[in-house]
This record gives sequence, C-alpha cells and structure tokens, in this order.
Amino acid sequence: MKTMLVYSAVCTLVVFFVSARAEPKTKNCNEVRAAYSSKGFNVNDVPNKGVQGAPLKVCPQGFSCCTVEMEEKLSQQSHSEIKAPVSQLSTNLQSTFKQRHSHFDQFFRELLDNAERSLNSMFVRTYGMMYVQNAELFKNFFQALKRYYISGSSAVNLDSMLSDFWADLLERMFRLVNVQYEFSDAYMECVSRHTEQLQPFGDVPRKLRLQLTRAFVAARTFTRGLALMPEVVNKVSTVSASPSCVRAAMKMLYCPYCSGQVALKPCQNYCLNVMRGCLANQADLDTEWNNFLDAMLSLAERLEGPFNFESVMDPIDVKISEAIMNMQENSMQVSQKVFQGCGQPKPNMAFRSRRSVKETGFTGRFRPYSPDARPTTAAGTSLDRLTADVKKKLKHAKKFWSTLPDTVCAGERIAPGDECWNGTAKSRYESVVIGNGLANQVSNPDVDVDITKPDIMIRSQIAVLKEMTSWLKAAHSGNDISIDNDEDASGGEESGSGCESPSCETDRDIYFSTPPPIKPRVVPVVDRQPGSTSGARMSQGSMALALCGLVLALLAPHLR
Repeated sequence: MKTMLVYSAVCTLVVFFVSARAEPKTKNCNEVRAAYSSKGFNVNDVPNKGVQGAPLKVCPQGFSCCTVEMEEKLSQQSHSEIKAPVSQLSTNLQSTFKQRHSHFDQFFRELLDNAERSLNSMFVRTYGMMYVQNAELFKNFFQALKRYYISGSSAVNLDSMLSDFWADLLERMFRLVNVQYEFSDAYMECVSRHTEQLQPFGDVPRKLRLQLTRAFVAARTFTRGLALMPEVVNKVSTVSASPSCVRAAMKMLYCPYCSGQVALKPCQNYCLNVMRGCLANQADLDTEWNNFLDAMLSLAERLEGPFNFESVMDPIDVKISEAIMNMQENSMQVSQKVFQGCGQPKPNMAFRSRRSVKETGFTGRFRPYSPDARPTTAAGTSLDRLTADVKKKLKHAKKFWSTLPDTVCAGERIAPGDECWNGTAKSRYESVVIGNGLANQVSNPDVDVDITKPDIMIRSQIAVLKEMTSWLKAAHSGNDISIDNDEDASGGEESGSGCESPSCETDRDIYFSTPPPIKPRVVPVVDRQPGSTSGARMSQGSMALALCGLVLALLAPHLR
C-alpha cells in the first residue's frame, strides 16, 4: 500500500513539473501579442492564453493563439506581404528602363537639334546669303526628320521626303549656276524628273538615304521598345492574387504565429511552391519576354555598328556640303545634259552681262570634315556609352518573371534546413518543388490553381511583346515599319493614367496605355541604284497642270 502511495505521488509531481515547463510554450501568448501589435493591429484582439480547438479557417485547429477575427486580419496582411517584394522588384525594373528610355530619347532629339544648328552655322559661314535665302529648305528637312523619329512612316515617308529634298536642292542650285537663263515651272519639272539619272550630287543622296533610313528605324524602334518595358512590367506585376493564393500565403506566413512560434519562418521549398502557384500566370510571360529582350540586344548591337544614329547625324552637314560641291564641280556637265534633254532655255533679259556666272554662282567651299573637331554634346554622352549601359540592364532583366519566386523565397524570408515551417509544423518540407508556369500548377500541393483559366490581361501582354519583337527584328534587318495607329511612344512628356480612384487598381485597369497587337506593314529599304525614276517628284508646275486638267474635265459638261 505504501508503495502504491509513493508511486502515485511521484507521478503527480512528474505531471506537475511537465505541465509547469510546458505552460510558457503552449499557453502563454505574450510573444504573439507583441508580434501582432508590431503589425499595427490591436493587441487586445489576442487572447492571453492559447485556445484549444479554435474554429480557424486556414490554420490547424489545434492549440492556437489566434481567433477567427485575427486570422482574417492576418490573411489581409499576408496578401500585402507577398505583393511587397514583387512590387519592389517590379518598381526597380520599371525605374531602370524609364530612365534608359529618357536617356536615349533625349540623346536622339538633342542630336537632331545639334545637327541642325551645326549645319546652319557652318553653311552661313561657308555660303553666306546664298544659304540664308534657301535656309527654309534645310529647316523643313530637319523638321521632317524629327517628325519621322517621333511618329515613323505614318507621319513621314522618308524615301519620298529625301527625294523631294534633293530635287528641290537641284532646282535651286541649277538656277544659281545658270542665272543667265530663265526657267519655267515646266522646264524645272523636266530637270527634277531626271535628278537621279543626272546624278548631280554624286553618290551622296543614295548613301545618305540608306544610312538615314536604317539609323532612324533602329533608333526609334529601340526607343519604342524601351518605353514599352515599364508599361508591361507595371501591368503584369499588379495582377491581383487569387483567393487560393491569399489562403496559401496566410498559411505559410502567419499560421506559425497562431501556434505561438512567431520567429519560425517557412521552408524554402515550401515558399517556392506557394509563390510559383501565386505567380503562375506571370511566369508564362517569360518566354516572350526573353525573346523581346534578345531582339532588343540584337538591335542595340546594330546601333553600335552599321545603324549608328550618331555617326549618321553628327556629320550630316558635311555630307550635304559634299553633295553641293559635287554639283558645283559638275555644274557645266549637268547643265549640258539638261539642255540636251529638256531643251535650250531662254536667256534671262534681266541678267546683267557684266556679271559673270562665277560671281553669281554658288561658289562657297567647305573645309574637310575632321572627326576630332566635333566632340559629342548631345545629352552630355555618346551613343556607345548609352548602348553599353542599356545592354547590361537588358541582360540582367532576362528570366525576370520565372525567377521571381526564387528571388522572393530567399534571404531572411525563409529558414534553411529542417528548422522551418512546412505548413503544419516545425519540420522538413517533404513535397516536391513544382515547375514554373500555369500548366505545372496542376500538381501544386499548396495552392489550388485553375489551369484552365489563364489571366486575360497577361495573355494580352504576351501578344504585345510578341508584336514588338517582330518590329525589332524588322528594324534589325534595316526595314522600315509602318503602323496604322502609330503613337508617339518615344517622345515628349510621359503620359500618366489620369486615374486616381481605387477602381484603377482592379484587374480591368481600363486606362492601361499599351495598344492592342497591330500587325506591322514592313517596307523593305531597297538600295535603289541611280537611273530609277521611282523617286521623281511632281513639281508645282505639274501639280498645277494636273489641277487644270481636272477642272476642265469637271466643267466640260457645262461648256457645251
């Protein structure tokens, strides 16, 4: 009997001491109260002691320091916390390429302005009043180039514009070197019609047309690509998390709180499965995103090499002057060919015979071009420096969407080894890590994802990237691109959404400015050899004759 009493007493003491040691760990919720309060919630929501069998919706329904109301608030908090790192990474990416777009756009615009100022300054010094009296021709030339940079071939047909420029220049110079004759509009139309056959400016017009077209197409398409990137990133990164994703995030981040283990962090593989489920649609953007970046990198190499915008625009005044000098040197031969083909012009009765052709002609001479004499001043940098910088950023942005879960599930957000939260307890996470993308989520053990319903907005951005890639590849081949609804994607002030209401944060986000996919109309840049008449322009005289014919045709019934 004594033995039984002693045994009973020992058992009672053991239970007492075990219960006393377990009390702080299992029933005291002080740590949870402090952690809950640090999140900005009311500490009075937390019970002083844990509750057994709390009717929770997400966390295990055993012992818990959480109530249903706490679980709801922590679910909202978990939603914000899984969005935060994605938002931060996306914001950094947007900022990077907004800056690069601004740098490139500013550089190209300033280069155009500098080229115009340089030509004006040098031509005034070289040709004097002869240039000043014809300066409008060159002003219109640069204005057309600027419009083409901004809006492309929807605003300016570059090939026709250049043909008109050289034809106008020929007309003006032909009159200047033949001031002893009078020329009618019809006569000058004949001269203009044979501009390319006469080759008064040598090979400069053909070479400059190819250089300008390829350089401008590459520059504006590349700048357009840089402008598109922040838009796509912004749109894709703001896709709302699904209810199943929020539930999984709550279970991963805050169910350890409810069990009283506030310092316990999720296992890395567990985190990866949750985030790959939550970002499944974004991961599907990765293939077309990488194709787009590869096309941007290829075009960047063109900008560094044969399609270098700076090397074309910087000495453009020298190239035009070279063409003018060719005309001067060949003026007699050109004039003779014109007189043979278009007829002998009438003498100019007002021409004073005592003034020689040499005195009245275009006699200015231009000094040879020296690259060392022209330091780059556009935007305080050079195209080579800009391109080298942006190539590094483009390479770094590859696989951005597929690596988002890995980037989020790293560092202080997870716990290594077995000392981590696996969704139910502090132990090893046993499930297999599933792959990226929507199709792989059918076997995700932690997030219920409906793989039959891809996100419509992300699919539209995939289409936008695919279309932009085709434009970049066309520009890489030196082809012009005509887009029916072309927008000023590369210029001016950045346009905001114009919406500040909460409704703008929804999935619909109707103010998003990325245009729907538009099939480009590709116009090859053909190296047209001299002798072709396809670039001949209609002068004012021929336009007037055409209009007169039209009027006579309309009036004919009334004249009978």
